[in-house]
Amino acid sequence: CLYLCQGVTNRLNLLGTKEDHYRNMVKTYSNCTVVLENLEITYMEDHCDLSFLRSIREVGGYVLIALNTASRIPLENLRIIRGHSLYEGKYALSVISNYNKSTYQGTNELLLTSLTEILKGGIKFGNNQLCNVETIQWYDIVSADNTSMDLPTASKNPQCRKCDSSCFNGSCWAPGPQNCQTLTKLNCAQQCSKRCKGPSPIDCCNEHCAAGCTGPRAEDCLACRDFQDNGVCKDSCPGLLRYDPNLHQLVPNPHGKYSFGATCVKTCPRNYVVSDHGACVRTCSGNTYEVEEGGVRKCAKCDGLCPKVCNGLGTGDLAHTLSINATNIGSFKNCTKINGNIGIFHTSIHGDKYTKTPKMDPAQLDVFKTVKEITGYLWIQTWPESRSSLSPFENLEVIRGRTKRGSRSMVVSGLSITYLGLRSLKEISDGDVFVSRNMDLCYTNANHWQKLFKSPIQSATIEDNASAATCAQRNDTCDRKCTTDGCWGPGPDMCFSCRDYSRDGSCVDSCNILEGELREAVVNKTCVECHPECQRMNGTATCSAPGSANCTKCANFKDGLFCVSRCPQGVPGEDDTLVWKYADEQKVCQLCHKNCTQGCVGPGLEGCHIKGPLGLSMVAAGVVGGLLAALIAGLSVFVLLQERELVEPLTPSGEAPNQALLRILKEPEFKKIKVLGSGAFGTVYKGLWVPEGEDVKIPVAIKVLREATSPKANKEILDEAYVMASVDHPHVCRLLGICLTSTVQLITQLMPYGCLLDYVKENKDNIGSQHLLNWCVQIAKVRGKGITLQLSNVLIRLDLLLLWLFYTPTVPIKWMALESILNRTYTHQSDVWSYGVTVWELMTFGTKPYDGIPASEIAGILEKGERLPQPPICTIDVYMIMVKCWMIDADSRPRFRELIAEFTKMARDPSRYLVIQGDDRMHLPSPADTKFYRSLISGEDMEDAVDADEYLLPQHGFFSSPSTSHTPLLHSTSLNSSIGTCHSRTGLLNGVLSRDGSTVLRYIPDPTDKFLDEAFQPAPDYMNQNPVSDVVNPIYQHPGPPRILLPTVSSDHTETEYLNYFKNGANRPEYLNEVLSPAVLPLTSNGTVYSIQKYQPQNSIDNPDYQQDFTPTFKTHTNGHIPAAENAEYLGPH
Repeated sequence: CLYLCQGVTNRLNLLGTKEDHYRNMVKTYSNCTVVLENLEITYMEDHCDLSFLRSIREVGGYVLIALNTASRIPLENLRIIRGHSLYEGKYALSVISNYNKSTYQGTNELLLTSLTEILKGGIKFGNNQLCNVETIQWYDIVSADNTSMDLPTASKNPQCRKCDSSCFNGSCWAPGPQNCQTLTKLNCAQQCSKRCKGPSPIDCCNEHCAAGCTGPRAEDCLACRDFQDNGVCKDSCPGLLRYDPNLHQLVPNPHGKYSFGATCVKTCPRNYVVSDHGACVRTCSGNTYEVEEGGVRKCAKCDGLCPKVCNGLGTGDLAHTLSINATNIGSFKNCTKINGNIGIFHTSIHGDKYTKTPKMDPAQLDVFKTVKEITGYLWIQTWPESRSSLSPFENLEVIRGRTKRGSRSMVVSGLSITYLGLRSLKEISDGDVFVSRNMDLCYTNANHWQKLFKSPIQSATIEDNASAATCAQRNDTCDRKCTTDGCWGPGPDMCFSCRDYSRDGSCVDSCNILEGELREAVVNKTCVECHPECQRMNGTATCSAPGSANCTKCANFKDGLFCVSRCPQGVPGEDDTLVWKYADEQKVCQLCHKNCTQGCVGPGLEGCHIKGPLGLSMVAAGVVGGLLAALIAGLSVFVLLQERELVEPLTPSGEAPNQALLRILKEPEFKKIKVLGSGAFGTVYKGLWVPEGEDVKIPVAIKVLREATSPKANKEILDEAYVMASVDHPHVCRLLGICLTSTVQLITQLMPYGCLLDYVKENKDNIGSQHLLNWCVQIAKVRGKGITLQLSNVLIRLDLLLLWLFYTPTVPIKWMALESILNRTYTHQSDVWSYGVTVWELMTFGTKPYDGIPASEIAGILEKGERLPQPPICTIDVYMIMVKCWMIDADSRPRFRELIAEFTKMARDPSRYLVIQGDDRMHLPSPADTKFYRSLISGEDMEDAVDADEYLLPQHGFFSSPSTSHTPLLHSTSLNSSIGTCHSRTGLLNGVLSRDGSTVLRYIPDPTDKFLDEAFQPAPDYMNQNPVSDVVNPIYQHPGPPRILLPTVSSDHTETEYLNYFKNGANRPEYLNEVLSPAVLPLTSNGTVYSIQKYQPQNSIDNPDYQQDFTPTFKTHTNGHIPAAENAEYLGPH
C-alpha cells in the first residue's frame, strides 16, 4: 500500500528554529512512500533521528540535501527520482554544503543504496565530505544524455573506508557488501531498450519499467516509468469512458481510474478536483469552474462566461513571483477565487530597491475584500502599521491548502495587529495554522481552529501573542452577544457563533418580529427580513419565512400564493399565450376573459379594454431619433480629433553619443579549435580569427549559445555585447566582435594565463610587495559599476590585470557592503567596500574572506563591528586603508581616485608598507612556462598567431606592410629574435608616429569622458530583468614587459628594480602604464635582446571569467585543473 505525501518547495529557507524545521520535516515525510513534489532535507543535525526517511521510495520532483551536519542520511529505499521539477532548473539530485568547516562536522554517508534511476535532470555535488560517492557510476543512474553533471570528488576525510571487494567496479555507497551499487543500465545486453536486472538478454526489463525489475513482465518492475495500476506498469490509466461497439457511443467504464501523480486511483484524494480528462488536479482549466456534486469537487464547463478566477503566487503569470507587491496587486481586482498562494512579506509593503519595486499604498490591500477562496496558502509576515486587523480578508471563506509551505497553509507572524478579523472564514481544508509572535494580538482561541479543519492530522500553533492578562487589561475581549467559542475581534460582528440571534453576520439580542421598521422572521436563529410585498402587521408576525409566499397578509395584491405589486399584464403563459389578470374587490388577481387580448378591468367581455399603439409609436420614434443625433455628433467629434496634428517638441538629453564600434564577423572568418568549457546556456571555445582579406591569425575565445536558447537568453548576450563594446579601459577584456548566426556568438581576447586568484595561491612564495601594490592600483582603476570586484574576476595579462566584464547570477555576499546586503543599495561607495575585501584577498594570497561563516550571518557580524583581520604582511598604513573601505557610513569611505593615489604612493616605496621575508630576492615565475599554456598555444593552427592587441593597435611604421608588422604570439628566444616594437600611450612607435589609417581602432573614446550614473543592479530573483550598466570608453593603454624578462639584480639594486620595471616610473603617477625603453631591455645569455611580446596568461579551462552566467562544474578536466565547487557562502538570503 502506497502512502502519498505532498512534499515541499522551501529550498534553503529555514522554517523557524532548527527544532521547528525538524518537526516540520517529520510531519511532512513520516510514513511517506511516494513524495509527489520535492524531497528537501536541510539543516539536520547529528542528534536528529532521521529514520522516518527510510519509508520513501519515489520522489516526483527533485531531492535536495543541503546544509546538514547529520553524519548519515538514511534513504536506503529511495529507488527513483522523476524530476518533474528540478532544483535550479536542471538538477534532480543536489547534495551541497553538508560540512561545517568551523566545527569539522558534516555528513559522511549518503545511503542511496536502492537508487537506480533519475528520469529527468542531472546531479550536483559540492562542499561535502561524503565517503564513497565518488565511486558511484552516475551515468548508470541518470537517464538523459544532455543533463548537467557536477560529479562529486573524493573526500579527504581520513575516516572514510574503501568499498567492499565484492562490489562491481569498486562502486558503493558505504563500506560493506550490502552497500554496493546496483547497475541496471551500463551492464545490460544490447537487446535491452531500457533497464535490466543482469547482463544476459533474458534479463531485460519491460519497457514500462523504471529503476530495474525482477522479471520481464510489466508487474515485475521495481518502479513504473509512467503509471502504476494495481501493481502493473502502464503508459496510461484506464479511461473513464469506453467505446461500446453495439451502441456506437461512449459509455462509462466500470474499470476507469483517475491519474494522480504516477498512480492510477479509483477516487481522487480529498482536497483535489476531478477533471473531465480523468485526472486529479489542483485547479480547473480556463473554460471550466469548480463545483461540488455529491461531496466530490469537479470541474464543470462554464455556461457562458466563467466566474473570474485569478492566478496567485506560483501559478500563471505569477509562477516565479515571490510575493504580492505594488506592481501585481492590481491583477486581483474583483476576484472571488485565487488559484495559488498569497504571500505578503517585507518587500510587499515597503518596496524593493533591488528590483525597483515601489512601496504599496495600504489602501491597495482592500482589493482582497472580494476574495472568498484561496486554493493554496495564506502567508502574512508584514502588514501596514495603520491597520489593526486583516480586514481585507474579512470575506475569505475557504483556504484549501492544496499547496503548502512546509506543512502550513496559513501563517500570520510578526505583525502589529490587535485582532485577526477573519469573520467569514469557515474552512481550512488542508495544512497547519501558525499564528505566532504577534505581540499585540488578542482574540486568539486555539480550540476554535479545530472546527475549521477537515483532517485530524491538521494542527494549530497559537503562541507568543499578547497574553490573556494583557488583553483583559486592555478590555480586548469578545462581545457579550458571542458564545464561549470566542471571536475574531471586537464587536458583535466578529463572533464565531451568536448567543441569541444573528442578522447579516452580526449577533443581536432579538429579531424584529412584532416591531421595527423592517419586520423579520426567525430561521435557524437567524433574523431574515420579510418580503417587501408583505403588509406590516401589529401584534402578530408579518411573515413566517422569507419570500412573498410566506406573508401573513399582502400589502398590495395576491396572485395565487404570492403577494405581488400588481396583477400580471401580458405575462407569457402556456401554449404561447399571454396571461392577463385584474384585481377583484379583495385585491386578489383573477384571469381576464380569454378573448381579452389587451387586458381587462373586470370579468367577462365587457371588462376588456383596447389600448392604441399611438403612444408606443411616439416613444419609439423619439428614442430612435435621439440615438441617431448622438451618433452624428460622435462622428463629427471623431473627425475633428483625427484632423488635429500633434506636434511633439524635441527634448535633447545633452548626452554625448556612444561612438563605440561593433564588429560583425562572418562565421568563415573564425575557426573553433577546442572546447574550453560549457555551462547551462552555452559553450566557450578556443579558436582563431582570420580577418577577411588579411594574412593574420588571432587567437580568440568564442562564446556560443546552446541551440533552442530562449529569446531572453539571446537578448541578454546581445546586451552583454553592447556593454563590452562600449567599454574601453586598460584593465577590461576586449570584445573583438559578434557573429549573428542562428545561435549568437561572442568573440573576445583569449586569456590563457588564468585568474589572479589562482595565480597568487600558486605563487605566494614568489610574489613581492611591488607586484601586490601595483595590482592594487590597477584594480582600483577599474571602478566602473557592474564589474564585481573579487579576485576570481581578475585575469592576468603580463603585468597588466584585465577584468572580465559580466553580471554574476549569485551575489557574492562576503564582498558586499552592509547597505547592499540589507537594503540592496549599490553605489560607487559600495564598490569601495568590495575593493577593500579584494585587497585583503591579495594581501592574504587568496584566503577566503570570512571563511567558515555562513553567508546568512555576514550582515549580523558586520553590524556588530567585526571586520576582516590585519594580514600578516601588511603594515598599519595599508590595513587602515582597508578599514576605511569598510566604514558603515558610505560617505566616510575613500573615493577610488583617493585609493589610486594612496596605493600609487605606496608602490614607489613598497618595502615600507608591506613586510615580506626575502622580498628583494623574489621573481615572478613565467606563466608561459606552464605545460597547460604550451598546450593551449601549441599546434599547427597556432603557428604565426598574432595577439588581438597587435592586430587592433598595429605597431608598424609608415613603410611596413600589415603582413610583416604583426608580432607573432609564440615567443622566441633564438639568436635571430628581433626587438619587438611597443605602442606607447602617445601613439609613438619607438619614437616614430604611427600611421593613422593603418587599421581601424576597435575602441573609440567617449567624448564625455565620465562614468554614467545608473547604479549597477545584480540579477533579481523575480519581476524585473537585468539592466545594462553604462560605462565609458577611456583610451586603451598598454603595459610594459613582464618582470620575468628583467635581468636578475642583486639586493643592492632592489629599490631600483622595484620601480615598476619602468624607466623613471617612480616619479610619475602613471608609471604603471609606461613602456620600457629599448635601452633597458634585458639581454639573453649570448647578448641578443629579448623580444617584448604580448604574453597570454594561463587560464583554467573552466574559468568562470570565460563562462559568464555558467554554473561551474566539479569534474576534473583533461588539463588537470579542478574548478572550485560552488560555495554556499556566495548564496544570498532567500
